[in-house]
Formats: sequence, structure tokens, C-alpha cells
Amino acid sequence: MADSSAPFLTHLEDDEEETSPPLNFDKIFEQSLSDFNLSQFLQVILVGLALTFDAQQIFITVFTDAYPTWHCVDHTLCTPATTDICKLPRSAWDWDCGFKGKSVISEFDLECSSSFLRSFPTSAFYMGSIVGGVFMAMILDGFLGRKQLLFYTTLAMSLTGISIFFSTSIWTYAFLKFAIGVARSQTGTYAFNLIGERVSTKWRPRATMVPFTLFVLGFMSLSGIAFLVRHASWRFIYLCTSVPAAIHSILIYFFALESPRWLHVQGNNKEAIEVLKRISPGKRGYLETVSSRLRSKETIEQSPSGSIMDLFIRRWAFRRIVVVRIIMFGLGMMYDGVPLAVRDIKILLSEALNAMVELPTFVITPILLEKFNRRSSVLVNCLVGGALKVFCFVLTTLGRTNMAFVFELGSFFCARIGFNLTAVYLIEMFPTCVRNFATTMLRQALVIGGACCPIIASVGRNVPSISFAVFGFVVSGLGIFALLLPETKGASLCDTMDEQEQSDQALKTGHVSC
Repeated sequence: MADSSAPFLTHLEDDEEETSPPLNFDKIFEQSLSDFNLSQFLQVILVGLALTFDAQQIFITVFTDAYPTWHCVDHTLCTPATTDICKLPRSAWDWDCGFKGKSVISEFDLECSSSFLRSFPTSAFYMGSIVGGVFMAMILDGFLGRKQLLFYTTLAMSLTGISIFFSTSIWTYAFLKFAIGVARSQTGTYAFNLIGERVSTKWRPRATMVPFTLFVLGFMSLSGIAFLVRHASWRFIYLCTSVPAAIHSILIYFFALESPRWLHVQGNNKEAIEVLKRISPGKRGYLETVSSRLRSKETIEQSPSGSIMDLFIRRWAFRRIVVVRIIMFGLGMMYDGVPLAVRDIKILLSEALNAMVELPTFVITPILLEKFNRRSSVLVNCLVGGALKVFCFVLTTLGRTNMAFVFELGSFFCARIGFNLTAVYLIEMFPTCVRNFATTMLRQALVIGGACCPIIASVGRNVPSISFAVFGFVVSGLGIFALLLPETKGASLCDTMDEQEQSDQALKTGHVSC
């Protein structure tokens, strides 16, 4: 009797699986990654290290393109009072330590060239970043995976950096700097999205702060590298940063895991489940049980996921893009306006002090994200940062420069927190199918805001402190636009435009999952 009933029971189980409705991938994702284990942490570190090498390439010219020190050789022609070496014969002076390759300026004989030519390689780097940002944004989210995009960009950046070691002229050097700018333009975007799409809603605020922290540690490490190679050519700084970056890109290719959300959007459910199994081995049994209940690849392909054009066609998406760009424009002005403000109040702010101010923000931001709403946090942060800028204007007008400097650091602190908050906020507001492009739009607005700072400072040259007031009122005013954004706290990430619309409606009624 027992033997005859076994096939019947098996038949019932098969029928139940066949008649069970398809499971939502987001529910499987959240359930399987409910914990944050060592494997996930190592994956976050592996991907986040890309921002370490990115930061080094951004700030490396501080050491390689610096004006080297020199000393007199013929004291009959050269005296300590003489400061312009361009008016001296070359035989009357020499570079310190007698080493011509100490800097780009000394090796390529640029000491008496125009400031435009000396700064041309750095300008080429930023031009490459702008051009690369536009070009990379045109690469559809479905063309290559997050992992592949990150691998190719970091590899191209590192190989170009190694090539600088063999540059023979200032023009070759400038061209390679431009190429590095193009290659690294979206490295941060790809790494940040890849991390954000591989952790659960609960752990996203903390995990996404790791790459930002590694970015700051990256440019802090440059001082140590420059010290170690202080007696060698400036080329070795590029070699010491680019070779590890190349090794890291290879590690990404072999050991980094693709975004399971991106794989699901592409219809590769089997690969997505395998990634989840590797990230969370303890949930392997659960994943094997539910994997058969996911929608088939044919069903996913028949369902429109959305495209970049949807960001401009769908009213809610276009409104979010515009509002986020407005806010990030203001934050860019507040963040990049610090060096100008510091110069105005006659106090030098070193990179080490900048890092000391930024590092605590990566601890405070997750607390704000976990305890408070996204929208109110961004709004209050912008208002406080703008108010601190206005206080700087008042204090500098009264001659209280030391106290103004403290308030200026406070506004810089708020600007960094504001960027951290908005970056996580943006991930939650846009679905996987367009998230890369949306994040690119955020970065561009930040860069444009920073580019406006010198213009504002130049206009207020006769009254330097006026820039504080302008920055303060602009940031506070633009921050109010956060009221137009939806609240996303507790919401899971969505994968398609239709799912995002449904999630927005569910949030209004108290349901937060896609």
C-alpha cells in the first residue's frame, strides 16, 4: 500500500510545483541575502578597491607635476634673493639632488613654459573624464554586465598608467592622461552599482559606504608612495599605482561576481541563482527549491524592462532625473567650493585634513539612512550646509576668519554626507535596467556644480566672502527640491520600469517590496 501511494504523492508534488505562481526575484534575493557574511564583505572590498586606484589617478599629479625645488650653483650670478630662474643662465642653478627626472616639469624642461602648458596634462585628464562620462553613458545597461564594465575600465586605466612610464614628451604624456580620464570616468559608477545590487536592503547603507572609504584611503596612500620613491623618477609613482591596479583588474575578472539583479533582468535566472549561491552558501537549499519557480527567460524577454529613453518619456522618471541633478549641482558647488573659500580666508587646507573630515561621514551616513527618511535627511543636510556657508560669509565680513574656517569645514562635512545620501537614494529610485545611466547623470551634475565655483569666486573677487553667501543660499534653495522626490526607505531595489512604478504605488499604501 505504501509503495502504491509513493508515485501518487510524487505526482501531487509535481502538480503543486507546476501550478504554483512564479516567485518574485526580489523576494528570493532579499531572503537569500538577509545576512551579511564574510563572502559578501570580501566581494565588497574586492569591488570597492577599484575606487582606491581611481582616486590615485585623480590626485597623482599633485606629486608628479609639482614644481621641483632648485638651488644656486654659480653664486656670482645667482643669489638667494633671485627667485626667477628663467632670468638666469642654466649653468647658474640646478635642481635639488641634481636629479632632472624628479618631476614632469623638470624632465620636460617646462620650468619657464606658460602655466597653460604646465597644467595641460591635468586639464587633458579632466577633459577625458568628461568625454568618457558622456561616451560611457551611451553604453546600454544591457550591453555588458556590471562586472565586465568594471573589469574593462580598470584594466584600460591601469595599462594606460603603465604606458606613461615610457612617455617621451609632454604631448605623449598629455595624450595618455586624456586616455586615463576616459577609462576611469565611470569606474566609480560601475563599482558602486555592483555593490549596491549584491546586498540586501538591510545592509545596503553600510555596504555602499565601503567604496567611498576606500576612495579616500586611496588618495591618502599617495603621500606614502611618493615618499617611498622620492629619490626616483616621477614615472615610478605611476608604475607603483598602475601595476597593482592591473593586478586588481585581473582579480575582478576571475573572482568578482556579477550582479544577480542584472542577470535576472537579462533573463539569465540560472546564472543569477548560481551567483546567489556563491554569495550566500548557507541558503543553497532554499535557492535550489525556489529557482524553478522563477519566470522563464522567454517570459522575461516578452516583458519590457525599460530603456534609457524611458527616463525622459515617463514623467515620474524625468522628474526624478531633473530633481536629483538640481540637488547634486548644489552639492557640487558646496563640496568643490571649499578650496576657494579656504583660499579666501587665508588658511590652507591640506589633503590629509580633507580626508580627516570626510572619513567620519562614512560612519554617520549609514546611521542617518537607517534611522531617518531619505528625503528628510537630504533636505535637512542641504539646509544645514547652506546655513553654515552663510555663517561663513557673516564671520569673514566681521574678520573672524578662524571661526569661519571651522564653519567652512562643517559645510564641507555636510556636502560629503549629502553626496553619500543622494548616491544611495538614487540607487533606490531607479530600476536596474537604467541605474547605470541614472548614476552617470548624478555624477555629471556634481562635476558641473564644481565647475561653477571658480566662476562665482571670480565674480566676487573684490568681496571674496560674497562667494560664501552665494554658495549658501544656492545650496539651501536647491535642497528644497528634495521634497519632490519619493521616500524609498525600506524599499527593495526594482529591476524594470514597470516594477518601479508598482513599487512607488505600493510605498504609498505601506508595502515596500517590488
